[in-house]
Amino acid sequence: MGREVLEATGLVRSYGHVRALAGVDFSANEGEVVAVVGDNGAGKSTLVKVISGSVTPDEGEIRVDGKLVQLTDPVAARRAGIETVYQDLALASDLTPDANVFLGRERRRRGLFGRLGMLDKGSMRDEADKVFRSLSVTVSCGNFPVSNLSGGQQQGIAVARAVMWASRVVLFDEPTAALGVVQTRNVLDLIRRVRDRGIAVVLISHSMPDVISVADRVVATNAASFVTEEAIQLHGGIGFTWDHDCHLYLRRAKFCELLLDAPSDYVDAVVSLEMAHRHE
Repeated sequence: MGREVLEATGLVRSYGHVRALAGVDFSANEGEVVAVVGDNGAGKSTLVKVISGSVTPDEGEIRVDGKLVQLTDPVAARRAGIETVYQDLALASDLTPDANVFLGRERRRRGLFGRLGMLDKGSMRDEADKVFRSLSVTVSCGNFPVSNLSGGQQQGIAVARAVMWASRVVLFDEPTAALGVVQTRNVLDLIRRVRDRGIAVVLISHSMPDVISVADRVVATNAASFVTEEAIQLHGGIGFTWDHDCHLYLRRAKFCELLLDAPSDYVDAVVSLEMAHRHE
């Protein structure tokens, strides 16, 4: 595992009388997928919004590569090397794939034409094609809107855009929520390729099969508090650990139901998946 690139300490965020984050500590390492799991309203999406600069915390600090950063808006987060793939993808449906990759970062042509505001569409198309190929995204930069593409292809464009501009961290907020089986598998493969580039990946997901498939470390949430692997083990709860074969071992799974406030069939599904992994 690589060195720590993202560290958040003591994050607090309230909306009126509702506390979405209550003194959260969180970290991510380079070349690692950290999955954040938990029930609705437990603070997962609020964490993404804080790290992406969409929401300012009431208290707490965020450090990137050990340096304190002020993520007051998404532009500040991007400058710090943090990109986000939102659940709704945040694509401009009427623009082409390459135009979406460079959305807000368009390149102008050199010389007089550039000073007149003309865009260098050729270089942007070539660069977008290059990143699509490097991630095995099955999209070509043709003269067509992204609305003509499948949900999986649109997700691929959103991931490629994040990877192209991120240098330290990519946040994924429920990336497979509206996808079919094949499209989900493709997106999980993309997440692995992002990790293999040495980028820290934070995955917010309700899907335990997805988490088991790609995560190197799991953080559980409960009532706006984050219970990390070490804290869970210290308090005798579940231990989320990975052996050399990358199989997820769950200990004291019944406590998982209490910790995550999840229905019993949710926990049973997790245990069943783990049993299947052990017998492969």
